[in-house]
Amino acid sequence: MANAVARPRGINGLVARSAAVFAPRARNLQGLLFCLPLIFLFIAFVVYPLYFEVTQALDRYTYEVLFADPIYVQTIVNTLTYVGVAVNVKLILALLLSGILQSDSRSVRFLSAIFLLPWAIPVLPGILSIRWMLSSQWGIMNLIMEDIGVGTVHWLASRWMAIGALITFHIWKYLPFWTVIFLAARRGIPRELYEAAAIDGAGPFQNFRFITFPMLKGIYLICSLLSMVFTLGDFTNVWLLTGGAPGDSTHVLATLAYRYTFLMGKIDWGVGVFATALPVTLLFIFILIKKIK
Repeated sequence: MANAVARPRGINGLVARSAAVFAPRARNLQGLLFCLPLIFLFIAFVVYPLYFEVTQALDRYTYEVLFADPIYVQTIVNTLTYVGVAVNVKLILALLLSGILQSDSRSVRFLSAIFLLPWAIPVLPGILSIRWMLSSQWGIMNLIMEDIGVGTVHWLASRWMAIGALITFHIWKYLPFWTVIFLAARRGIPRELYEAAAIDGAGPFQNFRFITFPMLKGIYLICSLLSMVFTLGDFTNVWLLTGGAPGDSTHVLATLAYRYTFLMGKIDWGVGVFATALPVTLLFIFILIKKIK
């Protein structure tokens, strides 16, 4: 055939076929040698720590020790309270405030700019400011309390008052962000729906119940799941504001795992605390991915 390629014969043909077979393997071996440092780093810093954590997390003895520790049980209650109250109050307020900030008046725009300031302030100065304000010796909150006759209040020396301060700071800090998210979602609702409802005589409450909330319930659920995942792993706010004090009574799972692992040297306990929140976090992420699809 005219298009057929003539194959070399004899010893030359054998050498050519051997080169054609071994050349790709030589290139693969060369590539593998170049990748060896990266593979070693991946095994050392990803595969082995993951294997170590899984083996420690599946150790029954770790959980027997943890549940025998009253601080661990108290920390679970703190975490559920912190996540449940902070996230739900914050998102309900964000949903309501987004309706107020939807107005196009200049005064509302000016207030919106001021309202966003807490979100723009870095976390560390914000928390230090709150700590100074709540100081029992020179804090402005105690000056106000003394002026109205209540007397000195030890804001961060009581478990539930410290957790209340933590929840308040969380809402103050992150409320503007979620309000902006809901405000953007509100502005995507077609105006024709509100005009048709106005013709039928619907008021603000009916508009919210039958138009606004049904149109926003999807984004509300996604924001709730995202905020719960973020808050469940919150370490910075809790550690900087209370550090687990007083008497290790205000820890959440993230700070308690840090205490066990880095302050007490109990790595298996720290892994066990992290593993406590893992099923809930994975459930939230699974629902979130399913909703986004």
